[in-house]
Amino acid sequence: MPANVKVAIMATGNFGKFNEARLVTGKFNVALAMLSKIRSVEIQHDDLEVVATARVLNVVERCGLPLVVEDAGLFTNALNGFPGPYSSYAYKTIGNDGLLTLIEGETNRKALFKSVVAYTNPESNEPLCFTGTVEGEITLGKRGVEGFGFDPVFKPSGSPKTFGEMSVEEKNQYSHRARAFRKFAEWFSGCSS
Repeated sequence: MPANVKVAIMATGNFGKFNEARLVTGKFNVALAMLSKIRSVEIQHDDLEVVATARVLNVVERCGLPLVVEDAGLFTNALNGFPGPYSSYAYKTIGNDGLLTLIEGETNRKALFKSVVAYTNPESNEPLCFTGTVEGEITLGKRGVEGFGFDPVFKPSGSPKTFGEMSVEEKNQYSHRARAFRKFAEWFSGCSS
């Protein structure tokens, strides 16, 4: 590995998230490693930053390594921001079909995906958070089989495709996660070792 490459560790069990993140951070000479065997306590809260901060502190305390975690949510206008920070649970319980049923007949299909990347190390109790958002809309039906979660029903503004119709590289041109990880990687690559 070249001397100017820095290594960051991402705690996640979601390979799709990890793959999207590593492609972004690599452009900043930040190699991302995946720590998947450790489960964190995931608190329920209306603020993604609070959830990400609690998760990163919990995992760092348990493993003693500097880590990054990422939490994301889909906020729909028609449902007053639902599922928001509860997106993972909503996807597991009602899925894309359930979300489409909930907003069936709604004319306001605007939505926002938000990502919060939190980083800390064992010496710090003050995680740094990096946020990325992307505006778009919920489509009338599922489109595409790429990605994961609500990707097949979310079309970002400025694109004719849903995230579910995009390759990882295409998705990273628009995505909330890519925007948050770009901010993290810019900061991390400039840190002293």
